[in-house]
Amino acid sequence: MGKRSLLFLFCIGIILSFSLAKVLHSNEDLAKHQPVQLSVEQLQERAKSITVKILSGESIGSGSIVDRQGSTYTVITNQHVLRSAKPPYQIETAQGQIYAANLLPTVSFDEVDLSLLQFTSSETSYEIASIGSFPDVGDRVFVAGFPLPKEASQHEGFSFRTGKVSLVLDKALQGGYSVGYTNYVEKGMSGGPLLNLCGEVVSINGMHAEPLWGDPYLYEDGSQPDLNLKQKMSRYSWGIPIETYLQRIINK
Repeated sequence: MGKRSLLFLFCIGIILSFSLAKVLHSNEDLAKHQPVQLSVEQLQERAKSITVKILSGESIGSGSIVDRQGSTYTVITNQHVLRSAKPPYQIETAQGQIYAANLLPTVSFDEVDLSLLQFTSSETSYEIASIGSFPDVGDRVFVAGFPLPKEASQHEGFSFRTGKVSLVLDKALQGGYSVGYTNYVEKGMSGGPLLNLCGEVVSINGMHAEPLWGDPYLYEDGSQPDLNLKQKMSRYSWGIPIETYLQRIINK
């Protein structure tokens, strides 16, 4: 074999080596950024760390910590949670610490049933929610929140419940609701997070199954689903996709 042939094979070998190294490096980066599924116990701890109770003299609902800037934390909840009581609002964390909370008016959700509160903690650091992608029908999901006490003498603590996504609507219901799931939800859990198996927030909980009054199953354009679909909808809890929050933050 001539010198030119040997040199050619040598160059090809170097090129292949670099290509292989690049592929391996890309796979390593992909593995590093690939979400890891958590155990139910880990998911419960993750949910508890990002879920807060919203107070206005007494417990009125739940919220999810979604951002931090310095010592200022942003909590997402439902508009209807804040409408049920008057300010001043307070945030109670999983550790039992209570902070004054202010409504964040710079982000408008219009008719979507979401609102933002902020609180400041200079001494204690809190975990921030990881954001997941839009869920699919059949996905296992986990909802967290603080149910309201059924009697004045009772004290209801943190609740974590399992289920799966059963309906995903092509167009949202009024309030922005489009993710239906089997998790059992009670009053007071509105504003709490719906997590996937990786502990990422995919939706904000806000509507429990079998409502006692009103007709929440209307589309945003005012039209109604057919009777069979409406009956099916009533069997599930409903949430607003976290992507709705992200879109408003980006476009503010």
